[in-house]
Amino acid sequence: MQSITESSYWEERYQEQTPRWDLGEAAPPFLSLLNSENKPNLGKTAVLGCGRGYDALLFAEHGFEVVGFDFAPTAIADSISLAKTTNNTAQFLQRDIFNLATEFPDYFDYVVEHTCFCAIPPERRTEYVQLVRSILRPNGELIALFFTHSRPGGPPFGSTPTEIRQYFEADFEILFLEPVLNSVPSRQGEEHIARFRVR
Repeated sequence: MQSITESSYWEERYQEQTPRWDLGEAAPPFLSLLNSENKPNLGKTAVLGCGRGYDALLFAEHGFEVVGFDFAPTAIADSISLAKTTNNTAQFLQRDIFNLATEFPDYFDYVVEHTCFCAIPPERRTEYVQLVRSILRPNGELIALFFTHSRPGGPPFGSTPTEIRQYFEADFEILFLEPVLNSVPSRQGEEHIARFRVR
């Protein structure tokens, strides 16, 4: 049986056209943030577990210098194709995110999180936090859309706002962690949006 920590597991989901996390568009809460008075300043941005790249493309459309990372070959191929079709500047690289610290140490101003944290085994969440911290510059930020459902099993593995704070607060200042009001219908009441700054 394939492990969810192997790229082949996720590649198979794309090949079977069964990636339930794929909205077919950028997440509405990110669009709201980028159109708000509190939108982040422009900078180098990593999108972890980017899938078909919709969120990465959105941030690039708003002027960010974006690199999307995923370890499923089909996801990256689809992202590159979509970027070319739309003349978007986002770049996409096939990588295991847990190997990024050696390639991109202290490199990014922002890390964008959406359906990556919930896809990894919960026992690797502390490792994920350290990975995010390691690729961000001083005062860099994590911009995250967390899946806060309470259903058993996974992926996606749920989490509570309290758990999220406990994972991140030692390394990050919690700027905000709030319930999302404009989730897609299938995720109503199950998402929190956050901005955390490196301490």
